[in-house]
Amino acid sequence: MHRGRVAIYLPSLRGGGAERVAVLLAQGIAQHVQAVDLVLASAEGPYLNQVKPPVRVVNLESSRVLSSLPRLVRYLRNERPDSMLSLLGHANVVALLARRLTQLPHQLVVSEHNPPHLTVRHSPDKRARVVSLLARQLYPSADWVVAVSNFVAADLQQLYRVPTYKIRIIYNPVVVPDSVGDGSLVTSKNSSFLVLGAGRLVPEKSFETLIRAFGIVCQERNAQLTILGEGPERSRLEHLVSTLNLQSHVALPGFVEDPFSYMRAASVFVLSSRWEGFGNVLVEALACNTPVVATDIPSAREILEDGKWGILVPVGDANSMAEAILQTLQTPPQVDLTERAKAFSLERAVEAYLDVLGAKPR
Repeated sequence: MHRGRVAIYLPSLRGGGAERVAVLLAQGIAQHVQAVDLVLASAEGPYLNQVKPPVRVVNLESSRVLSSLPRLVRYLRNERPDSMLSLLGHANVVALLARRLTQLPHQLVVSEHNPPHLTVRHSPDKRARVVSLLARQLYPSADWVVAVSNFVAADLQQLYRVPTYKIRIIYNPVVVPDSVGDGSLVTSKNSSFLVLGAGRLVPEKSFETLIRAFGIVCQERNAQLTILGEGPERSRLEHLVSTLNLQSHVALPGFVEDPFSYMRAASVFVLSSRWEGFGNVLVEALACNTPVVATDIPSAREILEDGKWGILVPVGDANSMAEAILQTLQTPPQVDLTERAKAFSLERAVEAYLDVLGAKPR
């Protein structure tokens, strides 16, 4: 075991792919180092109860990520971790500023989970542009910049001018709990097929396209659509469901702690996103051996190896999506999709992060 302390810093553990990844990495890294601190600007969110000893939660009790800077500086000076990993753009900027202020020699790795230029372009928050400007100045000073896909890596080089030799591509890990249910309680007795989507209810997930595609599917198959997740688009999506008269066939149960029971019960999982930095839910579906349909975005194409492991359809094309769903329902793939999911194991991710953190086991 490496005798070092690793800090993992991010805004909170509110429901999201990066937050789930942070918890998985914390627990995995803790098996190889002396101590792991999960340092949160605000210790809140549904994943908090998944943090188990020996991982320690450090709550900076800050209302905003930027306002956590003084307390992060204090933590670094008091605890002096050997290395720190930060996740998500605005947290990465704060972590880089904190190291400049402390002048401490700890190894600092920042992990980018979204393509920066799309994050800035689609964010309604004007502060996103300020964060992007700061990131452009600060990212090159990190010891390593981790990108979760080749798509994100290319964006980091172009927008933030991060040298190629400082970028490391590490796929997000996915772990399916052994105690996952069989999904018998999540499907409707009146439906033969379950079509599943999952993610935050935000515009970039394009669940509107999935609902419209499902409306076409319903004309030919007795099916149910369930979309897991919560977000500001809920009322608009519910209105669309009502307009298409799909109320008895569509469920939006919100955030669920166990999405895997749904995935195992699903006849097909659909990723309808306009863009993704990675696409954790797509790999989670593969790990459950659930057939997938995904929009033809760079990260999905990377995960599915150009369509080898699932059907790719044009972004925003409800008709093509419906056709792919119907094709999958009629003729499910005769391959073991879990074989592809093995490329995204926790063990591989932990080994790679230990390497960049300078905490690789002896």
